[in-house]
Amino acid sequence: MAYKRFGGNAPYQPGQKGVFKLSRSKIDLFMQCPRCFWLDARLKIKRPDGPPFQINKAIDQLLKKEFDTYRQKGEPHPWMTDNQVNAIPMQHEQLDKWRQNFIGVSTIHKPTNLHIFGAIDDLWADDTGRVYVVDYKATAKAAEVSLDAGWQITYKRQMEVYQWLLRQNGLDVSDTGYFVYTNGRLDLDGFYDKVEFRTKIISYKGDASWVEPTLLRIKACMEGEMPEIGTAAMGGECEYCAYARARTQLTMDHMDKTKLKKEARPKKGILITSKQETLLD
Repeated sequence: MAYKRFGGNAPYQPGQKGVFKLSRSKIDLFMQCPRCFWLDARLKIKRPDGPPFQINKAIDQLLKKEFDTYRQKGEPHPWMTDNQVNAIPMQHEQLDKWRQNFIGVSTIHKPTNLHIFGAIDDLWADDTGRVYVVDYKATAKAAEVSLDAGWQITYKRQMEVYQWLLRQNGLDVSDTGYFVYTNGRLDLDGFYDKVEFRTKIISYKGDASWVEPTLLRIKACMEGEMPEIGTAAMGGECEYCAYARARTQLTMDHMDKTKLKKEARPKKGILITSKQETLLD
């Protein structure tokens, strides 16, 4: 996969007055590693992209179609009934737009002039009109799915940013959101051209109070000099920064050694014979 430095926003210029677009995923990047975020925003040096999760993308699209069927009927999905979720898939004129990548739900955060946006998966609503943010997740592992792993803080922050964005757009959003989490079964006898899944609905009570203070910190970060290295999603030092530092150091060391070897080589001279010396005289 080719590395692309530029694309999307122009680099942020300290002191700029114009609006700067910032996606939900870039907010999470800042939370993980301020240096990686700064390099992205200020210099447009992006982290290398990983391979696309095409199976997850397919599941996401199929789940949307499935829940849209019940949305049109005005009925809860059976999974919602089984999990005592007293709501139905919400009908809203902006839902299709809010689901679009690079558009999503958006707002201008006036204190920072940042255009914040993020694409949601689904919304459910109860009889009072209260809205519940829903996010689809897919995996395949032997263990039961949950939200207990430390790295899943990224899922929780994702939910909370969506809750904050929708409130900025005037919706009465509950602190409670739901993850529709589906898990590919590994305990079957074979593939036979299909994968079976078990799906859970996991409720999560979000707290979006961190979002606005974080936007102020992000603005200050972009205005300042390159910050310290952050942490990896699984813990420890940011692996991207650690790799960049190690690669740079090893490259420089190799170049220095190569230069020293060249300087240490005997220089090739011109051998002049006694006969040639006589001619020169």
